[in-house]
Amino acid sequence: MIRPYRADDLPEVVALWNQEAVKHHYQRLTNESFTRTFIKQPYYDPACVLVAYEDDELVGFAAGCTGDDLPLGEAAGYITCVWVKEGSGPQLVDQLVGRLEQRFVQLGKIQAEVLFFNPVKLGWHMPSEPRHEHNNAPGISKDLPLYRCLVQRGYVDRATQCGMYLKLGQFNVPGDIIAKEQRAAEKGYTVVRFDSAVHQDLNGLLAALGNPQWQHEIIEAAAAGVPLLVAALDHQCVGFAGPIIRQTNGRAYFSGIGVHPEHEGHGLGSVLFFRMVEAFQAAGCEYSTLFTGSNNPAIRIYERAGFTIEKQFSILRKERLACVNSKRS
Repeated sequence: MIRPYRADDLPEVVALWNQEAVKHHYQRLTNESFTRTFIKQPYYDPACVLVAYEDDELVGFAAGCTGDDLPLGEAAGYITCVWVKEGSGPQLVDQLVGRLEQRFVQLGKIQAEVLFFNPVKLGWHMPSEPRHEHNNAPGISKDLPLYRCLVQRGYVDRATQCGMYLKLGQFNVPGDIIAKEQRAAEKGYTVVRFDSAVHQDLNGLLAALGNPQWQHEIIEAAAAGVPLLVAALDHQCVGFAGPIIRQTNGRAYFSGIGVHPEHEGHGLGSVLFFRMVEAFQAAGCEYSTLFTGSNNPAIRIYERAGFTIEKQFSILRKERLACVNSKRS
């Protein structure tokens, strides 16, 4: 039997999560963290959080979400996760996915997504260092039963996101990056900590980069005096990296790195990145994690800094959702 989740399912759902999801490096959940993650979030829909029972035993859990104000949200629903008890088989996974798709269609959606824009954030641990974690999984790994189910249901594996990891403590900026920084300095560029009394037009830089998240987070951080690196030319901000934040778990947090399009080609992006990692280490961060596409040329810069790929996540999409579901019914 598959039905919407109820509060009295909580202990069994958490036990199932900690039995099955933790095998794949997802963080353990408590009753409180499960409720915060899946229920007390702004896109919660009771018909998109499901449980499956067999003979009064909980054997499956599935979650998705929708929201017209999410990226692609007017057309798509998001699949967050599906977990079943070991031995329950792929048929149950398929049934749970089918129920999520049916809900998406009821809400007028025409496609389903497994995508990093999903507002439900699932933390996971580094396989090589379980004490270190990342706060979100941007897709699903190919070794999950859910992945095989989605492919069989017609989902297309569109891209791979690489979760990368660097343990800090012995990081040094390599000589070729220092030489690149010196060549940029000969052209008048500097890479330094942002100083509002010295540096100008941070707002203009962020507007030119066109990332709303950066415009919000970076301006807020700068106003609060949180450390931030900038590339500058004649005191004009032409690039940024940061902010430099040590999270309580020791992880280095930054919003992004960007260089004004008119100032690309001088190596500023790579210098900003390496100097940012150096600043994280100086701030007492224990490690850094990030995501990048497997085809992103910047992956070479990250590997040059010592980052390694810990886990890979697939981004999937199923189009013409209503048409396919009508054929199945």
